[in-house]
Amino acid sequence: MAGYTESPFRRMVREIEPSTILVSELISAEALRRGSEKTLRMVQFHESEKMTFFGKNKAPRGGFGIQLFGSDSDAFVAAAAVVEDLGADFIDLNFGCPSPKIVNSGNGSALLKNPDSAAKMIEKLVASTSLPVTAKMRLGFFSDDNFFSTCKNFESAGISSLAVHGRTTQQKFSGRANWEKIYEVKKLLKIPVIGNGDVDSAESAVEKLGNLDGVMIGRAAIYNPWIFRQCRAAFSGEKIPETPEISERLDFFRKHAELATEQKGEKWAMIELRKHFAHLVRGVSGAASFRDRLIRVETLEQLSEIFDEISRSVHTASDV
Repeated sequence: MAGYTESPFRRMVREIEPSTILVSELISAEALRRGSEKTLRMVQFHESEKMTFFGKNKAPRGGFGIQLFGSDSDAFVAAAAVVEDLGADFIDLNFGCPSPKIVNSGNGSALLKNPDSAAKMIEKLVASTSLPVTAKMRLGFFSDDNFFSTCKNFESAGISSLAVHGRTTQQKFSGRANWEKIYEVKKLLKIPVIGNGDVDSAESAVEKLGNLDGVMIGRAAIYNPWIFRQCRAAFSGEKIPETPEISERLDFFRKHAELATEQKGEKWAMIELRKHFAHLVRGVSGAASFRDRLIRVETLEQLSEIFDEISRSVHTASDV
């Protein structure tokens, strides 16, 4: 989700569904400790992202957390102090990222190779901060043989809630996520357990929830940020809202682009938003041509012109 879940996108999701728990992009604890200018920009957030109330065991319900990765306990402690000073609501530790760049550096899900060491790191971090500390992990690195004991160790180390992606690191995103293991570990833990993997609609979220405390959504939100509103409705027993028509989707991304420009300046905002826009035109007539232009857009004016063309194209097609 790097490059996608930056502050402007999170603010837009908050508008769509206020109860959503928002989490930052993957942030290097070491870079935060060193005061990296780029990293400090990445952890910027707007006050509207913080709408926190805490449930049992201080597990976050709403609000905004900064997601840290690393492998050095002192770096985590120093980064936690920065996060606390920034005013975030909780710290989220990433033990689930399967990216070769992250794993080959000994970070992310590579820490599952030595879960005892990871648990000690959690314990030291939890003792150093007043913020709730949550964690995200996979079933294991090579296999799920130590999954249950690892989860118990993490709970004992003091995490407030645990999100589990139902694949091993070696699986990356292939095959189907194994939710049965997540249901089983929920029975063993006292803290909230969140399921993750293959939740791509409100219907699948309800289907997969089972005995869990919630579901985590990542990739599906890139092309359908309204999925959070749809899930909230589904969990409340309400009618699930339809994904908006193209006009509302265009309005969403117009505002997204404006917020990004305010935060980063027009040049960088347009460059970073191109990957978002590539998903916007799915199912639109002439999508390939629009996508080709959107991934090269340089100004808000250009963006507005293309969006207007898309809108006219859709209206023309609907009148035929």
